[in-house]
Amino acid sequence: MSAGLFGLLDDIAVLAKLAAASVDDVGAAAARASAKAAGVVVDDTAVTPQYVQGVAAKRELPIIKKIAIGSLRNKLLFILPAALLLSEFAPDWVLPVILICGGTFLAYEGAEKIWERVSGHGAEADDAPAAEISPEQEKTMIAGAVRTDFILSAEIMVIALNEVAAEAFVARAVILAVVAVGITILVYGVVAAIVKMDDVGLSLAQRSSAAAQRIGLGLVKAMPRLLATISVVGIAAMLWVGGHILLAQLHELGVDPPYDAVHHLEVAVHDAVGALGGVLGWLTNTAASAVVGLVVGAIVVAVVHVLPFGRKHGAAH
Repeated sequence: MSAGLFGLLDDIAVLAKLAAASVDDVGAAAARASAKAAGVVVDDTAVTPQYVQGVAAKRELPIIKKIAIGSLRNKLLFILPAALLLSEFAPDWVLPVILICGGTFLAYEGAEKIWERVSGHGAEADDAPAAEISPEQEKTMIAGAVRTDFILSAEIMVIALNEVAAEAFVARAVILAVVAVGITILVYGVVAAIVKMDDVGLSLAQRSSAAAQRIGLGLVKAMPRLLATISVVGIAAMLWVGGHILLAQLHELGVDPPYDAVHHLEVAVHDAVGALGGVLGWLTNTAASAVVGLVVGAIVVAVVHVLPFGRKHGAAH
């Protein structure tokens, strides 16, 4: 009897170890997949604060909460099932083609933001005065934000799927669900902290403590710089990630010269600088990928905005 009990306890211990290892494996795979989608995550974080500009302070967090719920719904109810079906039944070439489309879109978004800054086309929207919005306008704004999030979320999930495509179906589903929840919490938690930073600063600035006042004024002054920095980092991330996706997925489809050129340049820098080879090699690859993203994005911007038929298309909207 006791031998049977000890055997059962041994079996339970083995199962517990296997479960713990599985949790560790899922966590590690989710972390890898999330890291690959970092550029889109930065973009998502940079884009979202604009939706609460001009909104009463008491409505900022409720609006962000609603957008976050919509984002999670996008990922779990629509994108995740579609991604799993795609990975299970679609031909091998479909995922690289979808990623190439996503990489091109990212490159276009980054190049378009640069074009708007250079040409001044985005200045009017940035300088518009803040105004209160009605409940109907708020609903429309949230719906628009959730639609935009759908595109970014789809890119995040497809990039993550590409990293775990070799996993079993159930493991793939669990990992993608962890990525969906984790990234949503990360993005909208950071967004909430950003949009409330000036309110925290104003609250501290009104306290009697001189130290609190200094911190509060510092937070208020830092807010515009932080938003500007996030915007620049977001643009750079879109170009880098978009270009890297294009290079890697063209390589997957057998179009090797662009990927090989960047890889050989990275190896040459790595071998030439000794101890800093890893870091400088990665920076070289990143810079080259960003250049590729900028070139491809600029071509799409030219088609959409600059060429005559592009202007007609833009005017129609």
